[in-house]
This record gives sequence, structure tokens and C-alpha cells, in this order.
Amino acid sequence: MKQTQATLFIVFTVMLDAMGIGLIIPVMPNLIREVADVNLADAAFIGGLLTFSFAAMQFLFGPLLGNLSDAYGRRPVLIISLICMGLDYFLMAWAPVLGILFVARVISGISGATYSTAAAVLSDISDKGERSAKFGLIGGAFGLGFVLGPALGGLLGEFGTRIPFVAAGILALANAAFGFFVLQETLVKSQRRAFQWSRCNPFAALLRIQRLPAIASLMLVTFLLATANNVYAVIWPFFTIEKFAWSVSLVGWSLAAYGLCAALAQAVLMKWLIERYGVRWTILFGFVISIATFVWLAFINSTLLIFIGIPISALGAIAGPALQGLMADEVTDSEQGELQGIFASVIALSMIVSPLLMSSAFKAFTDQSTSYYLPGAPFLVAGVLMATAMALFLKKSKH
Repeated sequence: MKQTQATLFIVFTVMLDAMGIGLIIPVMPNLIREVADVNLADAAFIGGLLTFSFAAMQFLFGPLLGNLSDAYGRRPVLIISLICMGLDYFLMAWAPVLGILFVARVISGISGATYSTAAAVLSDISDKGERSAKFGLIGGAFGLGFVLGPALGGLLGEFGTRIPFVAAGILALANAAFGFFVLQETLVKSQRRAFQWSRCNPFAALLRIQRLPAIASLMLVTFLLATANNVYAVIWPFFTIEKFAWSVSLVGWSLAAYGLCAALAQAVLMKWLIERYGVRWTILFGFVISIATFVWLAFINSTLLIFIGIPISALGAIAGPALQGLMADEVTDSEQGELQGIFASVIALSMIVSPLLMSSAFKAFTDQSTSYYLPGAPFLVAGVLMATAMALFLKKSKH
């Protein structure tokens, strides 16, 4: 019963977290242009800076929250983080100027550790060999949240750019209340370790990976994969509005369609692939699909083709959770929180690099002064990064 309740809460937490993120993505271009009075190319670059601010805080505070969960338990870290995120969405809904938006993104970055702590909960209640499938489950929940969130955000966004933020805040606070009454602590006291500030330095945390060569190489692969995949969160609404003049609701529906397909791939297909072909081939399959998708999106000229290709492109989403599960099997039970904190820092580091890289590429190839117009240029950048990640994974997995 304890495992069932914990799994249920984690699935809802990740799903509602994804809904909160998805709710606001379709309206971000219009919100930035509303508070900053800039064109779409400049709005995309500002959006990249906002994401950079969020990611920088996650990178700095990810190890701290991961180590707090190892010392004091997963439950309090999760619930407090959800409360802070809910209040932060309300701050974004009110923000009258661009500066307040940046403050809000800093706060959400500090408190946005729900994924890493949620992953640690599943590690607590899972045996080795089962964790890839478990991470696929929360990956599926995240995808399901992206079915509901963007669709709802697109619809609400038609009534005003601020309304989706209010809805996201309500969802986060409701989930915090749900966790308070349902979630039991999953990290037993015998598995806890004393809190140490020395373990909370994000740079030191990354350096400690060097003592585990297998984890170090896989973390580098994770960094490149995440940097490439972040192109969707950073560029998608700007890309589709620029190239196809999509409405806010259509942006939302496209993300919802992708989320549905990704949820099915991660929650159902990934487990079957791992059982039949193993984790290594499952990861490689995800890499190949992602590379082909990025090249295709760079030059596509049809809205219809985008929706036709979404089910295929979503298959690439299985590589991330499978890779995460592979790393979780390499460490002890008492180190799962620290591993997930380090993992969160690597993801956050990729989100520091990706927004600046992708938004700069978009601005360079869509600005009025550009010599070559190519709104899909960021997807080519993502394709190169993903191909590099696959090459490194192939080199590592041969040993």
C-alpha cells in the first residue's frame, strides 16, 4: 500500500508539474511582447534568458535539495517545493514588468526540484533492474501532463495571457495538499545520512562523478541529450508562430499531441523495448529517432506534416528515462537522492546552455537583418548535439 500510494502521488506530481509548465508555454511569446514591447525575434531571445535564469537556479540549488531529501526525507522537500511553485505562478500572473518575470523565474528555479526528488522516491521503492521502467512511468506521466497542460493553456490563453498562470498555481497548490495527506515517507531512517554542506556545491557534485567513470560518461551523454531536447521548450511556440503564424490554441494543441504520443511511448512502449532488446538498444533507438526528427523539423514547410510526424518524433522521448534508469542502477540505495540531485544539476546545466544557444540561433536566422532566413535553424543545432551524444554512448557501451 505504501509503495502504491507513493507511486500514485509521484505520477500525479510529475503530471501536474508538466501541466503547469505546459499551461504557460503557448502564451509566453505574447506575454513577453506584452510586458517588453518587442518583436518576435527579440521576444524569443528574452524567453531564452528567462529560461536561463530558471535553469541557473536549478543548477545551483539542485544538489542542495537532493541532499536535504537524503538527510530529512523526500516528503517535506516535495511538499514545500510544490507550495513555493504554486505561489510563484501567481507572481508570474501578476507581473506588470519584465523584471518581475525574471524574479519569478529565479524563485521557480530554486523551488523546482520536484522531478529529482520524485525520481528519488521511485528509486527508494524500486529494485535494481526495475528503475528504467519506473522512470519511464514518470516520463509517461510528464507526457500526459503535456497532453492536458498545453491544450488547456492554449484555450485559456485565448482569454488572456495571465489566466494560464493562475491555473498553474492552483494545480501546484492542490497537489501539495494531496501529497500532505497521501504521501508517506519512502526513505527509511536507516538509509538516511547526515546533511553536509560540502555535498551541496553543484560544481563539487559534478566533480565527484569522476570517481565513477561509468556515471561520468553517461552524465555527459545526458547533458548533450538534454541540451538538444530543450529546443522544444525554448523555441517551439516562437518557431510555429514565426513560420506558420499559429494561434496560441494551435501551439497548445500541437504540444498536447506530442505529449500524448510521448506518454504512450515512455509508459508502454519503452518497457516492452527494454524487455525485448535491452536498455542499450532502447536508448539507441531513441537517439536515431530524435536525430531524424530534428533534421526534418529544420526544413519542414507544412502544418499538416508536423501533426503527421508527431507520433514518430515522440518515440525519441524514450532515450532520456532509459538512460536515467541505467545510471540509477550504478549507485547504492543511500546515494539515490544525491544521484538525482546531480542529475538535476546536469539537466539544469543543459538548460543554462540550451536557451542561450537555441534562442540566439533563432534570432540570428529570423531577424530582419539576417542574410539567410531559416526559423528551423535551432533544430539543426539540436541534431548535431544529439548525434554527438549517440556517438559518445556507442563508444562507452562497447566497453
